Amino acid sequence: MKEVTREVYLKWYEDMLFWRKFEDKLAALYIQQKVRGFLHLYNGQEAVLAGALHAMDLTKDKMITAYRNHVQPIGMGVDPKRVMAELLGKVTGTSKGMGGSMHIFSKEHGFYGGHGIVGAQIPVGAGIAFADKYFNTGGVTLTYFGDGAARQGSLHEAFNMAMLWKLPVVFIVENNGYAMGTSVERTANHTDIWKLGLGYEMPCGPVDGMNPVKVAEAMHEAIDRARRGDGPTFLEMKTYRYRGHSMSDAQLYRTKEEVEEYKKIDPITQVLDVIKDQKFASDDEIAAIDERVKNLVDECEKFAEESEFPTAQQLYDVVYEQENYPFIPHRL
Repeated sequence: MKEVTREVYLKWYEDMLFWRKFEDKLAALYIQQKVRGFLHLYNGQEAVLAGALHAMDLTKDKMITAYRNHVQPIGMGVDPKRVMAELLGKVTGTSKGMGGSMHIFSKEHGFYGGHGIVGAQIPVGAGIAFADKYFNTGGVTLTYFGDGAARQGSLHEAFNMAMLWKLPVVFIVENNGYAMGTSVERTANHTDIWKLGLGYEMPCGPVDGMNPVKVAEAMHEAIDRARRGDGPTFLEMKTYRYRGHSMSDAQLYRTKEEVEEYKKIDPITQVLDVIKDQKFASDDEIAAIDERVKNLVDECEKFAEESEFPTAQQLYDVVYEQENYPFIPHRL
């Protein structure tokens, strides 16, 4: 695995802090009704992404996830201003304002969504991996889903075929404990979701999803296995979300005290503690990072607010053009 150096810790801190503040801004914009529909935030789960990116080869590896999907494309290289514009429904967004919060997408950067149907991305992720194997690209697909989606039948179909064909895919369940609002203990007679991989003789195991180093180590091993042609791995990232399932979630299923306990192992705080303990940066350098993050969030908001909404014509431009049906002109 690539060494976890001072530079890596500083990048992790800046990236994770930006992701957190970016989504805090989205929460504020949602309350102002500038982000419409649903809004599912990643606060608390940032180490899962930070550690994975450290292990990935972004020139050929890909990622697909569910609808908690705003910061992943940013981590993979998508301009955060375009992500925020998409959430505000603006024409400068990643899907010209027509995907919204739950459907961020960037083929250019290997990010394949943003899927609103629970568990739908699991077989799609296996399919992307099939294409990589078929065309011998050397790429690996990271397929994320939540603990609620782990109860979907599509998971078992995808696991079976991925093992049968030794597809270069890593399946990752981000177990934040509550799915939409029901604890893991109430949805099955077992709580170790990773053990579902045992039925397919798939390498599997639990990972501390609040620590980016632990995530990076597990992801490196799984990605390396997939790239060698030895097939998939199933990892259970044990993590926690500080906000509700979505912004409309009253969170009646847990106590404020429980949330505060998990905040004691906040991934951003853990990384910052290492930076301070190892003297990787001075207080002034940390303050400069904080200021850069604040300024970038402000830039994203300004860009999104000042961008235009799509025109009605765009509704016709984004459907397939048919040669024998020339009655609707297309401009895209």
